[in-house]
Amino acid sequence: MAENTSITTGNGEHTNAVNTSNANNDARVAARQEPALTPAVDVIEDASGITLFADLPGVPKDKLNLQLDTDSLIIEGEVAIDAPENMQSSHAEIKVPRYRRSFTLSKELDAENAAAEFNHGVLKLRIPKAAHAQPKKIQISVT
Repeated sequence: MAENTSITTGNGEHTNAVNTSNANNDARVAARQEPALTPAVDVIEDASGITLFADLPGVPKDKLNLQLDTDSLIIEGEVAIDAPENMQSSHAEIKVPRYRRSFTLSKELDAENAAAEFNHGVLKLRIPKAAHAQPKKIQISVT
């Protein structure tokens, strides 16, 4: 995955490290300021890396955005619920049509070799540990 210019500040907010274009940055800042639901996430760590499962019901694949760099992960998704034409909802429990969640990642993870799958509203993201963080078996010689 290509690195982006998003960084995590000490208070958990994300800012752009490089000003690529004012229009693009303005859109990103506006998206961050809009209310968003926090998706439920499970993170499982094993000896070779982490696997993250995020529940994003109602988000189609083309409305899902992952930004992953060496020390941060941002998951964003826009809910797309198709209602029949000329119909209005009489009751809606979800009034915010987007999800957003951010994480600070360990330097031991290898973001360049991450792999993602999205199936039935569940995102599965696998981020392996970097080679220097992998467990090593040391042989002992008897003298």
